[in-house]
Amino acid sequence: VQLQASGGGLVQAGGSLRLSCVASGRTFNINGMGWHRQAPGKQRELVASITRSGDTNYADSVKGRFTISAEIYKRAVYLQMNSLKSEDTAVYYCNQVILGTPYWGQGTQVTVSS
Repeated sequence: VQLQASGGGLVQAGGSLRLSCVASGRTFNINGMGWHRQAPGKQRELVASITRSGDTNYADSVKGRFTISAEIYKRAVYLQMNSLKSEDTAVYYCNQVILGTPYWGQGTQVTVSS
């Protein structure tokens, strides 16, 4: 299973970005998908997750600004990020849990300038 993330970049504070992540390979039975991020000098943290049934979970720091969505049949997960802040600057990683095993994408850099 390979995950390909895209959509990162440089944006001014208050701006928006949309991240995408598509899985390829043996991707049947996706249990859940999500986005994590890791800022320099910090641990990787969960940003948002979504289950196969559509239940979502968000970190408190992004509630009301970020929206996670998924298209299971396309094996894709998205993260719409609005009202970006400088503290959102990080490498964002997508992950998908398939048959109970987590798989990770390569990461995409998001930089928010103030």
